[in-house]
Amino acid sequence: MSLTQEMFAIAPAMGKANLSAGQLKLLAGKARWIFRVCEAGFPTVPTIVLTRACWDELQAERGRRDMRLRAHWVACLYKLVDKDGKPPMLVVRTSAASHNGGLMPAKVGIPAPGAPEDSVDPARPLARAIKQAFESYGFSGAGWGASRSDEERARQIVLVQAVAGGEVEQFLTRHATTGALGPAALPGSPLPRLPESVGALVSLLDAKAGRHMACLVSVDKGKVLFLSARPVQASGDADLNAAVDRVHRKVWTPQGAVTRVDPNRLALMLHPRLKSSEGVSPIAMGLGVSPGAASGAIVFNAEDAARLRARGKHCILVVNETGPADIEGMKAATGILTARGGMSSHAGVIARITGKPCVAGVRNLSVDTTEMVARIGDREFRSGDRLTIDGGDGSVYVGTLPLAQPQIGGAIGTLLGWSDSSRTIAVRTNVETVDSAATALSFGAEGIGLARSEHMFFSPERMVALRRMILSEDEDQRSLAINGLVDFQTGDYSALFSAMRGLPVNVRLFDPPLHEFLPRTDEEIEETAASLGLAVRALRLRLERIAEINPMLGHRGVRLAITYPEILQMQMQAVLAGARAASEALNLTIPVEVMVPFVSTATEVSWVRERVFNILNNSGLVRSDRVKFAFGTMIELPRACLRAGDIAGMVDFISFGTNDLTQTTFGISRDDAPTFLAAYQRKGVYERDPFVTIDEKGVGEMIEIAIARGRAANPRLKIGICGEHAGDPASLRFFAGLGVDYVSCSPYRVPVARLTLAQASA
Repeated sequence: MSLTQEMFAIAPAMGKANLSAGQLKLLAGKARWIFRVCEAGFPTVPTIVLTRACWDELQAERGRRDMRLRAHWVACLYKLVDKDGKPPMLVVRTSAASHNGGLMPAKVGIPAPGAPEDSVDPARPLARAIKQAFESYGFSGAGWGASRSDEERARQIVLVQAVAGGEVEQFLTRHATTGALGPAALPGSPLPRLPESVGALVSLLDAKAGRHMACLVSVDKGKVLFLSARPVQASGDADLNAAVDRVHRKVWTPQGAVTRVDPNRLALMLHPRLKSSEGVSPIAMGLGVSPGAASGAIVFNAEDAARLRARGKHCILVVNETGPADIEGMKAATGILTARGGMSSHAGVIARITGKPCVAGVRNLSVDTTEMVARIGDREFRSGDRLTIDGGDGSVYVGTLPLAQPQIGGAIGTLLGWSDSSRTIAVRTNVETVDSAATALSFGAEGIGLARSEHMFFSPERMVALRRMILSEDEDQRSLAINGLVDFQTGDYSALFSAMRGLPVNVRLFDPPLHEFLPRTDEEIEETAASLGLAVRALRLRLERIAEINPMLGHRGVRLAITYPEILQMQMQAVLAGARAASEALNLTIPVEVMVPFVSTATEVSWVRERVFNILNNSGLVRSDRVKFAFGTMIELPRACLRAGDIAGMVDFISFGTNDLTQTTFGISRDDAPTFLAAYQRKGVYERDPFVTIDEKGVGEMIEIAIARGRAANPRLKIGICGEHAGDPASLRFFAGLGVDYVSCSPYRVPVARLTLAQASA
């Protein structure tokens, strides 16, 4: 495209603009909407466009005393002259792809050049304004200011318009909070008096842009003249309501609405959020690992959290890091704040399951549980002091900030219903409790893809039973301890199967990294010793004997089932008894899936499979059609990915635990990663946190290899994804291309997965 084609009218004073494909690509920001509105026939202020490349060449021509490009530029300026032949006063505007606070405001009331040379002379008003407009793109920040390539810089544009008569008014095309079709007032301003004809402009611009727009018009003697428009940020609720309304108005199809809603914003709509943090600075920043905002009094333990909750008070549980012993406190607290941990840490996982806001990995936070004091930087906080946390961006504030509560209306259900009609991948949930299952079902979960059986032991009395089993010295003691667990588990599974009412439930066999379930503090050790009838010194000796240097790669998962087969026996008995009870109560066949975790070899899978099916066949459930049983394994180790062909012939399904697979592929502890991953991202070493968004080139390739080899060996093999990545939109788009059968995520991420997977299949 020649430079003469990079200066052209998008809204000529007379006639229509006929743009080439190359010229259309130049229309960034306001220019795009000016052209579209004029093209549709709505009265629009005369406007021309020129690129920086054109402007630079016009200046170069001045030095060469050349006038060929200048002649074309003057001809363009005449496109602003109406049929009366009188040159109008002019306006110069920037027009960037996205808003940038450093861009020059519109320069209004510029006289038309008196001679051709005045149109390019930087000492004259028009040329000076154009020069300043292009110079303003040099500011850093969003929009054109972030451009780095010479080509992008050359394609930056400036608008020259005729000055419009009458009163200039501004309004929104849709209400910024409700999404109702406007005209609507800008926040904090009254709605100007506008003629009825502005309604046609609002409908036109809303249909063309498909976004909330701030619209600038001139009103003169009851007539409206369009000047410009730019997109504006609206609440997630407003965007969602607007999308559904456009379908009802037949502007979009249902599928069109599904593809245009941002899944990331959908997640925020399910939680409280800060109304505004304007004028308030955070005292600390961590990782936002579970969305939503919360305010409350500081507590340091589960007992205080439960006490405040019983009194109807909000509280923030503040700890160095959470473990299984903290689960009741996490449930009772309004929000969770930890000094250590990351996206896939215990705090992050449990917070997302329970829907609690959580900020983790706050490096300048330390908690002294003995003194009951938290230190954030050089400030001290004690029980009862108030904090506000934002689990979206990881900010921590002193005091109580106002929160906006979620208002989930019919629009979200309508949109998700449309999304389900095009989605081909099932969405399950990761839960272990009836309450969490009910939440997930309300969000449209189609089953449970991961029930972490060890998470069923987080209450104090159950923790005692589990610790007794772990700390048992011999098989007889362990068998005695296990007998106390069977009743707990049978009731749990029966309730869970009943709650899911015939939807599949995938039970992961015990996978407790032992360090997470053992007492740590002196107080916990003394309490555990008393509950087990042991001397404190004897308990400490046992703890020393079973301590592991690297427990995340230690005695866990399938290794526990093989070394302690009585645990496997107990679990299978409890699962099958729970399924029988639920089947009899509901008069339904119960789909039960049992998954072996942390396998690395086919022989491990074979060993467990043989014993599982012996127990199943002896139960009589299969013959009675009470249970539809499936056996599979969780793929979390690189070796298992590479040998998936060996494993696939022995299982009905494989499900990728992407948290541990990321950890073991990278060789990075997911709990310790936050200490250096932020620096890696800041310095460009890693583009993204691999524990948040799947690493497609490494971990992703491992998954691809495993799926290909697994299905080659077993064409009927079902494939699932059950790591935290299954709730991340970018990761979900990658998984959708792998041919998986289902994904499983935390309850509050189920709507996000439903929408994202529908978009991926569109």
